[in-house]
Amino acid sequence: MHKPEGYPDVSAYLIVGDARAVLDFCAAAFDAEPLRVIKREGGGIMHAEVRIGDSVVMMGEMPGGPASHLHLYLADADAAFDRAVAAGAEVVEPMTDKEDGDRRGGVRDPGGTTWWIARQTGEASP
Repeated sequence: MHKPEGYPDVSAYLIVGDARAVLDFCAAAFDAEPLRVIKREGGGIMHAEVRIGDSVVMMGEMPGGPASHLHLYLADADAAFDRAVAAGAEVVEPMTDKEDGDRRGGVRDPGGTTWWIARQTGEASP
């Protein structure tokens, strides 16, 4: 088999300053299931993976790395948004009904990644 069982063909890969903080945030905010954590010799995390719904998010540690953004469609986006804020995320944009038919808001996690949390609410406006 060309990939681990249950993995999608494409996974997001984040470069974060503190992978442990992001892993803890994902678990608290999105009920993420930890998959693998590979530690760096001397401490820190070289590579880590979590499953959120049917997707895998991978990450590596590099302080001062580039800012990343992810978009999640979740059945209860409002509850996930509230959990994310309770888990220490900074609100980038509150949950709002958008013209594209989504209800969406954004939060920035302790590692600097912005998570756009959404669910479909209806038809997009013309």
